[in-house]
Amino acid sequence: AAARLAAEQEVENLSGLSPNPEKDIFVVRENRTTCLMAEFAAKFIVPYDVWASNYVDLITEQADIPLSRGAEVKGKCGTNESELEISWLEQAYTLKLFFLKEGHNTSRGQEAFWRLSRIQFTYDTTERTYFKDAVSLGKHTASSHRLSALVTPAGKSYECQAQQSISLISSDHQKSVQLLLSEVRVQPFDITADFVFSEEHKCPVDQREQLEETLPLILGLILGLVIVITLCVYHIHHKLTANQVQIPRDRSQYKHMG
Repeated sequence: AAARLAAEQEVENLSGLSPNPEKDIFVVRENRTTCLMAEFAAKFIVPYDVWASNYVDLITEQADIPLSRGAEVKGKCGTNESELEISWLEQAYTLKLFFLKEGHNTSRGQEAFWRLSRIQFTYDTTERTYFKDAVSLGKHTASSHRLSALVTPAGKSYECQAQQSISLISSDHQKSVQLLLSEVRVQPFDITADFVFSEEHKCPVDQREQLEETLPLILGLILGLVIVITLCVYHIHHKLTANQVQIPRDRSQYKHMG
């Protein structure tokens, strides 16, 4: 048990290696082998109540909370379940990501996939960096319900450059907290090389954007090919018709033939 606990705590925050100051990089290792890797930029949009100017009514403000660099990280790796826990600003904020690998019946038979199955975000409104004049003081927890995100075939990493929004329900009067993720690259299972992601599985948004970028080029190439073929056919047709004997339309000219 002690050995397993030590393995679970073998984690690294490599955010300093990213050229993007808003992007964080986390690695979980067991037995000196990488078992979970995650890269992403994250921000939370958290509504909270403050007193109105009449000190009678409440109005709702909004806190924009980025995931700070230098955050503390913990992790657990398993065959079918993995977990990443990130805390910052003296544990005023804690993000937990839970991953699950399971089988699915497809047209090709039974196939394994992994997904982000649950998110839990704990925040403390007594922390004044982002919560100024908050009324409902204390720690609150925002969680996902029936989440199935980042679905990826087993053995691959998930990649998505586009921004994604995931809604969480807070214990603070059921307020809706938004988690904004971008520049995501995650793999919680089946990493075959230390500190190296496996082949990426792109999210649908990135696939669509890639298609939108390449489609004009493909259409341009097809149009150019059609023009070249048309010119070639015209040139061949013109050459063939030029070599044919021209029969005069005026019958009086027939006596000059032969």
